[in-house]
Amino acid sequence: MQLSKGVQYMIIAAFVFSLMKVCIKQVSHIPAVEVILFRSIISLVISGYFLMRQKVSFWGNNRKVLILRGATGALSLVLFFSLLQQIPLAAAASMQYLSPVFSAILGVYIVKEKVNWKQYLFFGISFLGVLVIQGFDTRISMLHLAMGLGASFFAGLAYNWVRLLKTSEHPLVIILYFPLVTIPLAGIATCFDWVTPVGWDWFFLLLVGIFTQIAQFYMTKSYQLEEISKVSIINYTGLLYSLGFGFFIFGETYDWMSYTGMFLVILGVILNVRFKK
Repeated sequence: MQLSKGVQYMIIAAFVFSLMKVCIKQVSHIPAVEVILFRSIISLVISGYFLMRQKVSFWGNNRKVLILRGATGALSLVLFFSLLQQIPLAAAASMQYLSPVFSAILGVYIVKEKVNWKQYLFFGISFLGVLVIQGFDTRISMLHLAMGLGASFFAGLAYNWVRLLKTSEHPLVIILYFPLVTIPLAGIATCFDWVTPVGWDWFFLLLVGIFTQIAQFYMTKSYQLEEISKVSIINYTGLLYSLGFGFFIFGETYDWMSYTGMFLVILGVILNVRFKK
């Protein structure tokens, strides 16, 4: 079966985002908002460079929606980066992968895409999986669950703003608005909670920015080419990468109920993809 370009782009984005998560956990001693500041500066430089080379205006056409995309993306990342630094990698990834559920539901109202009632059932299975993970892993509190849900909700909003911009904006302009909104806010926040990076910290912070830029580009292209409810589900494949990286790099293990929860997450994904096909 020949995969569409949009699907291929999302597969690449999911893998590269998993690499980014590994780098974030490597600097867990650095505040999440500071990591986001470095990530945003790198993104601003890379996006600005390529936009200048292609002679594309930085400011875009639909600035209101671009700012909304930047703001909701920033809120999502602050919550998720903080969560990722506090709980096991695959558990954090599982919570983040609820964002397609929110993006599909919000997409009904924002971009007027249709979602069949059966898809809500499949989304419910995936959501149940996340609740099982939280309920049987003592390393994960209700606060962590709330952070994960918040991160997924704001990510779902951000994906819908991207979808609205699919015909009016260059992908790099959409990405550029994230650091444009984030840098001033993160810069102020770090004044009150700053930890100076040392040694390998600088290398991992650089990789966070580079991997995020690559993944964001492919994700943005994917959302511009395909329906949200079709390609956003592919984000769930990153759970498998997170399980592998978490075990081999951080020595993270789970009990059988946590694995059951992750299985439910993947089951909901597979059912939805088969239905969309």
